[in-house]
Amino acid sequence: MSKESFDLVVVANRLPVDITTSVAGEVTWTRSPGGLVTALDPVVRNADAAWVGWSGATDLALDPFDADGTFLVPVELSADEVEQYYEGFSNDTLWPLYHDVIASPAFHRAWWDAYRRINARFAHAAAAHAAPGAKVWIHDYQLQLVPAMLRQLRPDVTIGFFNHIPFPSVELFGQLPWRRQILEGLLGADVIGFQRPSDAANFRRCVTRLTSVKARSRQFSLITDQGSRRHIVAGSFPISIDAAGFSELAKKPEVLARAAEIRSELGNPQIVMLGVDRLDYTKGIRHRIKVYGELLRDQRINASQCTLVQVASPSRENVGAYQELREQVEVAVGRINGEYGELGHTAIHYLHHSYPQEEMAALYLAADVMLVTSLRDGMNLVAKEYVAARNDLGGALVLSEFTGAADELTGAIMVNPHDIDGMKEAYMHAAFMPPAEARRRMLRLRRKVLNNDVAKWAHSFLQSLEVTAELNAHPVLGGAGTSASSATTPS
Repeated sequence: MSKESFDLVVVANRLPVDITTSVAGEVTWTRSPGGLVTALDPVVRNADAAWVGWSGATDLALDPFDADGTFLVPVELSADEVEQYYEGFSNDTLWPLYHDVIASPAFHRAWWDAYRRINARFAHAAAAHAAPGAKVWIHDYQLQLVPAMLRQLRPDVTIGFFNHIPFPSVELFGQLPWRRQILEGLLGADVIGFQRPSDAANFRRCVTRLTSVKARSRQFSLITDQGSRRHIVAGSFPISIDAAGFSELAKKPEVLARAAEIRSELGNPQIVMLGVDRLDYTKGIRHRIKVYGELLRDQRINASQCTLVQVASPSRENVGAYQELREQVEVAVGRINGEYGELGHTAIHYLHHSYPQEEMAALYLAADVMLVTSLRDGMNLVAKEYVAARNDLGGALVLSEFTGAADELTGAIMVNPHDIDGMKEAYMHAAFMPPAEARRRMLRLRRKVLNNDVAKWAHSFLQSLEVTAELNAHPVLGGAGTSASSATTPS
């Protein structure tokens, strides 16, 4: 691909590939397994698109290159910048703040300075590769200043921003010393998308409370410095997966055979429970393990009858809170296995790895109960993958009401992950659910997931971006002294 300006530019913290360099300096890449990559890959492959992002390697300068039909634009980050912008401000300030302060956020001015500097770098890279009038789709909390920065550089482009994680209430967001700058950065976009209506509502309240912009509905109407009116939509666009593709993957003979092999390797227990998460304090892994341990203690289940498989893929291993979490989880798993394990039957199989999609599909098919018990989660695509994999209409989903998926997957057994006794009853209900009820619930879940896939999510967002761009192509002059007004738009 020789051209270097594109009608669609995706901007995300990471490129959709993992870069490795050999001792000889040769650079190779492999497709990344991340959730954002999985969600956007079908969209980008079918468009005239470029993807701007960090390669994942520090102090590595790379020229743009083509990978599987997508033009990739690497953004270089030094080791110090990764520590301050990514591990610091993004994941030790914004992440805990946006997840209801499950862990305490840290506020450091040096981190904020790095965040501003790196956001500007991403904005310039996007501006350099966007064709005239292009759509630029910016993703997630690491890049919240990019929309306004890009608008300054390229006022001709249409800008969308999608926030993949929750957006906090004004009472929590108000703790951030740079709250106004973040909001003004986001308001540079034409469409600002969130996972849940409650997240969009939180954002709108933050804007009206902490800036001079007002809105009484899902749309802001902002008066620009030139006196024209610019419309900004803030609404919910729940993300999904390539549901049909994952469903087909789970039908493959080798995947079905692997699922049977997994159950055999586990000792052919009557019940297999499964948790699949990044090792993150928002995922409720400690609560999940505690519940399982209490069921063993109470002798409501035993290790020969039931086993829990917990996949906890490595995450942010240089952040102190994550190091502490890993230690706590591994101590808890060791204690439960020591107290309740039997010869040939391990109570908890703890796997600190990432796995390819084929292995994940086999694990989903092997599991009688899927445990998604996040304390706070923007969406949780694992829940949707489990449902998509269950062509046999088997299995049961236990789902935290604090996930975005809970708004859609109403056929699941809903739980409050802080309610240990309630969780215990949910585990038992899922494990011993009558087959007719399990089938009825899974049919309901599958209809929702298969009818609302990632293509529909992307189409909905991009269509909203087109409508808003058309509205902004014919601006209305604001009245003298007017700062903002409001209008109505569908969600």
